[in-house]
Amino acid sequence: MGRLLIIDGHAYAYRAFYAIKELRGGGGRPTNAIFGFIKILEKMAKSLNPGYLAVVWDGGLSAERLVLLPEYKAQRPEMPEDLRVQFDQIEEYLRAEGVCSLCRDGVEADDYIASLARQGARAGLEVVIASADKDFMQLVAPGIGLYNPNDKTNAIWTRAQVREKTGVEPEQIVDWLSLMGDAVDNIPGVRGVGPKTAAELLGKFGSNANLLARLGEVRPEGLRERLAAAAGVISRNGDMVRLRDDLPCEDVLVACQRRAPVREQLRELYGRWEFKGMLAALDAAAPAGQQVLI
Repeated sequence: MGRLLIIDGHAYAYRAFYAIKELRGGGGRPTNAIFGFIKILEKMAKSLNPGYLAVVWDGGLSAERLVLLPEYKAQRPEMPEDLRVQFDQIEEYLRAEGVCSLCRDGVEADDYIASLARQGARAGLEVVIASADKDFMQLVAPGIGLYNPNDKTNAIWTRAQVREKTGVEPEQIVDWLSLMGDAVDNIPGVRGVGPKTAAELLGKFGSNANLLARLGEVRPEGLRERLAAAAGVISRNGDMVRLRDDLPCEDVLVACQRRAPVREQLRELYGRWEFKGMLAALDAAAPAGQQVLI
């Protein structure tokens, strides 16, 4: 049926904002995140050529995760104001470009992306998730791959790349993250257990359930004692890092089909932001015989 590209919106907006240090349009309004986001989207769309495309945004922190760990993501700094004021304009661009933009109140983007990816795969689409977030490695399966912006090869990650990166299979990613924790999300893991040790434990025991049931086999003694003391933390972490993939997305999937861009709206936006190169490219790509509006 084609390919569904799902883009982690906030992650790429932040990436664009910090990649381009200073860019402003009329009145001194910041436009660096807008410019960078458009360039990123254009590059991915050209490279991956999806028939379905969605940008997914965070709708707030998960209430269930906050109950389990009130400190969840509490260390993250406030969004810079110069970035915040550009989000509505990025939304304007997506509407003009014919790209589906998705957000649900109280739903984290990761869970929305997981649900949309599973639904897309069930519908027979080849799903590609564009994000550097390691949580998404748990979703890799036949029909679902990852496009990691930090991978300069531009490869779509499958099971092989996940195994090479982590030392575990996609089905073990939740247990792997549960053991070592996630500093980015303020989720503490087992003291002294990093990626390599977590992978070695799962290589031997297969899962955290088996690991905790066979703690007597763990060496050295200090590691065994730390794992025993952190059994509750390991179990809680599994509920924290496991992505929810059961949100209803059937109607949303239909809306993700790519639509023709509205050129007049794009011209107005590029002019407002003073993106002269984009304006020139838009006019150069106008169909033969079509009048360019000034």
